[in-house]
Amino acid sequence: MTSTAPQTLEGKDAAQPPPGWQQRLRRFGYTPRPVIGLRERLVPPYTRPSGRLWAVLGIRPGDVEPLLSIAAWGGPILVALLAGLLRFWNLGTPHAVIFDETYYAKDAWALVNQGYEASWPKDIDKTILEHGSAVPIPDDPGYVVHPPVGKWVIGLGEKMFDFTPFGWRFMVAVLGTLSVLMLCRIGRRLFRSTFLGCLAGLLLAVDGLHFVMSRTALLDLVLMFFVLAAFGALLLDRDRSRRRLADALPQDADGVLRPDAHVAETLRLGLRPWRLTAGVLLGLAAGTKWNGLYIMAAFCVMSVLWDVGARRTAGAVQPYVAVLKKDLVPAFVSTVPVALVTYMASWTGWLVTDKGYHRNWASTGDGRESNWGWLFPDWWRSFWHYENQVFDFHIDLTSGHTYQSNPWSWLVLGRPVSYYYEDPPAGTRGCPKGTVDKCASEVLALGTPLLWWAACFALCYVLWRWLFRRDWRAGAILCAFLAGWAPWLLYQERTIFLFYAVVFVPFLCLAVAMMIGAMLGPPGTDERRRAVGAIGAGVLVLLIVWNFIYFWPIYTGTPIPMEDWRGRMWLGTWV
Repeated sequence: MTSTAPQTLEGKDAAQPPPGWQQRLRRFGYTPRPVIGLRERLVPPYTRPSGRLWAVLGIRPGDVEPLLSIAAWGGPILVALLAGLLRFWNLGTPHAVIFDETYYAKDAWALVNQGYEASWPKDIDKTILEHGSAVPIPDDPGYVVHPPVGKWVIGLGEKMFDFTPFGWRFMVAVLGTLSVLMLCRIGRRLFRSTFLGCLAGLLLAVDGLHFVMSRTALLDLVLMFFVLAAFGALLLDRDRSRRRLADALPQDADGVLRPDAHVAETLRLGLRPWRLTAGVLLGLAAGTKWNGLYIMAAFCVMSVLWDVGARRTAGAVQPYVAVLKKDLVPAFVSTVPVALVTYMASWTGWLVTDKGYHRNWASTGDGRESNWGWLFPDWWRSFWHYENQVFDFHIDLTSGHTYQSNPWSWLVLGRPVSYYYEDPPAGTRGCPKGTVDKCASEVLALGTPLLWWAACFALCYVLWRWLFRRDWRAGAILCAFLAGWAPWLLYQERTIFLFYAVVFVPFLCLAVAMMIGAMLGPPGTDERRRAVGAIGAGVLVLLIVWNFIYFWPIYTGTPIPMEDWRGRMWLGTWV
């Protein structure tokens, strides 16, 4: 069975001339939408700069292809090197245990040395800063309320560089740098543009919240890394499965790919290794912090809807039924059970020792009187009891905190978190001698304001693009953003903080990059329109970079005169 190749939106034959009214309007400058072949719709090609650009740069036509190949990885690597230089510069400063490092740095050190978190004495942070790994690890187990993956990651850095601020921040800085590289490549694949991909990565490199979190031993940056990696793996799976569909579709005598309902509805897409990889990564995300479970659910639904779109494009008459029959069960098996096994594996240290908190609850505590002892082993009942206690803790966490904030205020940076603050007098601890007043030395978990405020407009554009243009890229960005942000709206009474938002910062950068791409104009835009768009986009990006540089002192704890610090407190709620 053969059918005509559909047009991008109207579904018309590629060889069919445009209607008469379109031909008549051409004299007034009307240009019909270009017809895109079926293969290009399933697997869009990467955009290429116009030949005019190569001529201006003096590049010969024969050198274009090698240059594009180099740029595909060379551009992202250069952006990542910049991000790494920023993040590793003076990483051990402040030489202090800042904010919640007091929990995770010590938990990580105990975890990698004895397999379970310890109960540390109060006021031991100063001793740790002075003596490092010489401080004995307590034998008593500690009650912890987050899974162990993020602490294993932090502990790996401590194993390499000792129990010091540099050691416990090292691996977080590595993941922060790698996330910039990943975002460049993810943006390139999403937009089919190396330039927009590198732009998204550059925006992430100069975001203040991502920067601060990359230099602090907290769990949220680790969570963000695994979430972003899972998103990238699902993008790779999407391209791979759509390419397989395209290869299976018939071609007519002219070599033009044609949709086929039978192929689109019955083809099995086989083993999908990138979806399995996403399952592992989502398990690691949930094994870092539990809000990774919401993101896993959203990503699984998004991936299945991508399969629906692929089969519909390939010619399926009932794409939802086809996905239900061919894809839904494999998609579930590739993600949810894989993530669950990965999550359980992350608890190996607790499982193989006898000293972890509540490890022997089922055999020595109240669990001995359980009616389910004959059905479930002791280790499982102890683990389930522990998880239930942790769940109750998170639900009941309503005690007030100076820096807590409502998620509705996150996008406008309503209440950032101060991780570290000192006010050294003039001539001491880095404060210049000529300072009239004392200095302020602060590490403030604050996103680059102009980037976040631009992202508010970008999200509106992305929403419009998804609703009225049915742009799947916009839908993917919105899905990832909402998966990281919206669940917190369910816990209005809980004590929550703005730095939780780091998990969706990469997707804000993708939204801004997409908006800037629209400012530049689509391929074929006239020179005047392109020039105006380029000027506007360039000014926006330069302002964001300047804004990051301006706030650099309060991202890094650099002592500055109190007057300069006050000048950077743009909103009263930042103090």
